[in-house]
Amino acid sequence: MKKGRLFINKGLVENSQINRSPYSYLQNPESERNRYSSNTDKEMVLLKMVDVNGQELGLLSWFAIHPVSMNNTNLLISSDNVGYASYLFEQEKNKGLLPGEGSFVAAFASSNLGDVSPNIKGPHCINTGESCDNPNSYCPVGGAKMCMAAGPGSDMIDSTKIIGQNLYLKAKELYTLASQEVTGPLHSAHQWVNMSDVTVQLNATHTGKTCKPALGYSFAAGTIDGVGLFNFTQGSLEGQPFWETVHNQLLGEPSNETKECHKPKPILLNTGEISLPYPWHPEIVDVQLFTIGSLAIVAFPGELTTMSGRRLREAIKSEFESHGTQGMNVIIAGLCNVYTHYITTYEEYQVQRYEAASTIYGPHTLSAYIQLFRGLAKAIATNTVQDLPNGPEPPFINVTSMTLLPGVLADVAPVSKTFGDVLQEVQPQYRVGEVAEATFVGANPRNSAQNTTHKTFLTVEKYENISGNWHVMYNDASWDTRFYWTKGVLGRSEAKVEWHIPSSTEPGLYRIQYFGHYKVQPILKPAQFYAFNGTSSAFEVVKL
Repeated sequence: MKKGRLFINKGLVENSQINRSPYSYLQNPESERNRYSSNTDKEMVLLKMVDVNGQELGLLSWFAIHPVSMNNTNLLISSDNVGYASYLFEQEKNKGLLPGEGSFVAAFASSNLGDVSPNIKGPHCINTGESCDNPNSYCPVGGAKMCMAAGPGSDMIDSTKIIGQNLYLKAKELYTLASQEVTGPLHSAHQWVNMSDVTVQLNATHTGKTCKPALGYSFAAGTIDGVGLFNFTQGSLEGQPFWETVHNQLLGEPSNETKECHKPKPILLNTGEISLPYPWHPEIVDVQLFTIGSLAIVAFPGELTTMSGRRLREAIKSEFESHGTQGMNVIIAGLCNVYTHYITTYEEYQVQRYEAASTIYGPHTLSAYIQLFRGLAKAIATNTVQDLPNGPEPPFINVTSMTLLPGVLADVAPVSKTFGDVLQEVQPQYRVGEVAEATFVGANPRNSAQNTTHKTFLTVEKYENISGNWHVMYNDASWDTRFYWTKGVLGRSEAKVEWHIPSSTEPGLYRIQYFGHYKVQPILKPAQFYAFNGTSSAFEVVKL
């Protein structure tokens, strides 16, 4: 912990996002939509952090974008576009260090991203090329499964880089120019609430109520960023007899009360009425609000759509103003604390696209959250946080006692081979821009989760002529490296390491190393794990 100073800055990020449910957005009142120039929030808010001596510590930024530039065909672990932005910023500030090393931290956090996609080319039918930007995201040939959105790049990895670069460049600009200091006292308010039973005052004469959690049919349809399964489509306002029969036989029929409460959502999964082996969705949820001087940070437990976020921000700001606190800067920090899926406006809920079907507490979910956060804002503004009721305590659930993940078999090396042996060697020479790769006798990477001897599955190392030593240049967190594990039969497996050689690479002698742990399972005894590594031959990298 260090004493320090905060500086805030804001700016627009262009060419990086689209609304993936524009038909839903259009259901909001025209007068409300006319107040905004876009159907997404393009503003990035950034906090710059320095210590009392001006030494840079890091940044925290918020922007509305889904990290789904890498689509659901990707099998690699990836922090996606926001992770790439963070990677670029930290590599710049922690010069000469590997990813994850160094004191400077650049965090790219979520805001009201619920209906926001980075795949800015928009939805098209992947089999015909025609647009499928329609209420059901449906293609004439092949149906909903063919409707996918594409990013700006040549493939999903290239798109991730482009969008991440956009975020990084705007953050760098805002960080460099940040001069407005955030000062003032720190306050916070927190409450637990049963989100399945909130009565909402809609107006002077009418109330509404939240519902037990449930997911609609359009949830199973997925989105244009990643389509779902079977024959589900977005915008479903009626159930399907086949799936109703399957659901009722396996999980039981939703209660009439739950059905009525969620209308017009046809319920596919009545998650709030299923508790085996554990509750499928939370009912007890926490709401939380922080203020630092004139800055208010909303710790929101879910994914607000664009207009939902705008309404929440306005409501909180208005509540502060009504109690004499003017000019509050309200930031939505999405996906905080417990996860409660998506939150649409009441109007968006009526057409039941993916985000609405995933609004688990029913059509009045947003109104309930606005009411609750207004209460927190009032408590802070009037200095009555201590009078807030704590609310119901959440249940303690020990989720470590059960897993659906099969256990790891004992690892076996091929005859006359040992773990880490090279099966496919590198070439003697590569040019920058090419891919160096080597394949090794592998072991299950899950063995290394608790046996962190090496802290990386791979390194790319450069030979230093002066010292005669190998120097680590890249690890498995580096953008230019990739690690593929292929499971074989009877405990055998292979590991392939790729290095996509950047154009900035210095010519010289390089090698690839692979690190892992293999498992031995003695009869009637605990499993044992042994560290190993494999090393490729040295290879030369030359310029074009």
